Order: sequence, then C-alpha cells, then structure tokens
Amino acid sequence: MEKKKTYLYIYVCMAALLFVGAAISLSVGSAEIGIIGSIKLALSGIPGIGQFVDISAYSTMQRYIILQVRLPRVLLAALVGAGLSAAGGVFQGIFQNPLADPHILGVSSGAALGATIAILLGVQVSVLGIGTIGVCAFIGAILTIMLVYLIGGMKKGAKTIGILLTGTAISTLFSAVMSLLMSLNHDKIEQVYLWTMGSFSSAVWVKVCYVAICEMICLCVCIVLSKDLNLMAMGEETAQSLGIETARIRRILILVVSVMVAACVSVSGVIGFVGLVIPHIVRFLLGDDYRRILPGAILGGGLFLMICDTLARTVTAPGELPVGVLTAIVGAPYLILLIKKKLA
Repeated sequence: MEKKKTYLYIYVCMAALLFVGAAISLSVGSAEIGIIGSIKLALSGIPGIGQFVDISAYSTMQRYIILQVRLPRVLLAALVGAGLSAAGGVFQGIFQNPLADPHILGVSSGAALGATIAILLGVQVSVLGIGTIGVCAFIGAILTIMLVYLIGGMKKGAKTIGILLTGTAISTLFSAVMSLLMSLNHDKIEQVYLWTMGSFSSAVWVKVCYVAICEMICLCVCIVLSKDLNLMAMGEETAQSLGIETARIRRILILVVSVMVAACVSVSGVIGFVGLVIPHIVRFLLGDDYRRILPGAILGGGLFLMICDTLARTVTAPGELPVGVLTAIVGAPYLILLIKKKLA
C-alpha cells in the first residue's frame, strides 16, 4: 500500500509539472501574455467551460495567438513526446535492450525518406488537413515496417534479432538514398535537413486531433498488453513457459507502436532520444513494471519534449532551433553514460 501511495505521488507530481510547463510555454513568445492570461485564454476555448471564463480584457489578436498558434503547438509537442517515450519503453521491453528506441526498426528513416521525396517533388496537396510531406512521411514509415516484417519477421518462429538486423539494414539503406537525393537536389537540402531535425512550427488543430486519436488507440493496446510485456521482458523462454504467445504479442506490439511512431514523426519530423532517455528515468522512479512505466513515460515524455520545444522557439528568438538539436544535446551524453555503464 505504501508503494502504491508513492507511485501515485510521483504521477501527481509529473502531471502537475506537465500542467505548469504547459502554462509557462503558453505564456512565452514575442507577444507578452502572462501565465494567468494564457491559462484563461486556453480555458476559453474548451466547450462548456469557456463561457464561464472572462477574457474581455484580452484582444482578438491575443486570443488568436493562444488558441490558434501556441496551444496547438504545446499540445502537439506534448503528444509527440508522450508517444515517442511510450514507444521507447515498449521497444526496450520487447527487445530486452536498454538501448532500443522508436527508431530501431527504421520507421523514422522510412518517414524521412517519404518526406524527402515529397519535398523534392514539391507537390502541395492536403489530406484531411495534413500536408503532402506529413502524408508521405506516414506512408513511408508504414511501408518500412511492412518491409521489415516481410524480410525479417513474418516467418514462423522468427526471433527479435532478425527483426532488429533487418530494421538496421533498411534504415542504413534509406539514409543512403536520402543522401543521394539531397546531393542531386542542392536547392532543397536545407528544407530536407530542417525536417529531419524536427519542428512543431506547423502545428495546427487538425494535426493535434490526428495524433491524439492515433495515440489513444495505440496506447490503449499497449497498456492492455503491459502485463504480457512484463513477462516478455524477463526473457522469451520464461514468458512462453508461463503461457504467453510471445511471437503474437511481439508482432501486435511492434505493429501498434510503429503506427504510433509513424503518426508522431509525420507531424514533427525526426526527433531522437526522447524514447531512449525518458523510459530510463521513469524506470528509475517507478521500477520495472510496465503497468507503471507506460503512464509515467507518457507524462514524462510529454513534459520533456514540451520543454525542449519551448526552448527551441525562444533561445534564438526571433529565429528558431530545430527541436531535435536540443533533444540530442540532452540524449547523446545520456546514451554515452548508459553505454559506459553497461560496458563497465
């Protein structure tokens, strides 16, 4: 009972930090709107609540900035962070590898190649409010995971090592193809580079809803299977001896998590290290039970990426840093420490 109270306390603290971080992020920008004002304006956009919030002291422009520019961006950053972090935690359990992250199966490379092709073609089409680049990135990611499974994972009794090696090989191949395409199209190099480093500058409500729906469905599946994931993390033979169909559970989790990562990457670009760093921190705080790790990873990942995005758009204002640069600054040293610890 005492441990449950401790875990609940940690969840409450993380949720509170997420709320405070969102409030601060909403108030930061070229237009000076205080934290209280930002919260009021954000609440005014919620059906059923907005009518009780007095925002008469704020201009139409301030309302627009909060409700149509900053709020979608803050929410999208939190959602993508939550999705990538939870995906990293699941992959680390599936592959029993602390270095596993959402990009391990080449999903991000497939998305990046799809986005690169869309940028080079210059086709401007919108599908349900999502631009060509996002659509092609999502398709590229999904086709990649299908290719990985076709080559390394569909055979009955296939081991995780085959999937991992196939994903690594395909990721390397796609990166080479991207480099070739960029070398042949010098005028588009900067646009491709910026996309591959990640950004939330194009955040709109349609993207927020799209990612939220995808994540809700995928995370529900992961949480339902979290008990099985606990057993799989103990070893495949152990899980099988306890009656777990490891191949089927692994296949379901990989496909579901890959779809979630594809949805995230398609709206934000490639953002690394979130799914590597945050699950480890959450595991340190909450233990190795994935029924606790996943909710913690959702809250922690959302907070981390939201903070990184806030810094990305304010540190060099009026310019903007790619958010992937900041996550790499934090994540790369952590990865070095983790490798050093494992080799010690």
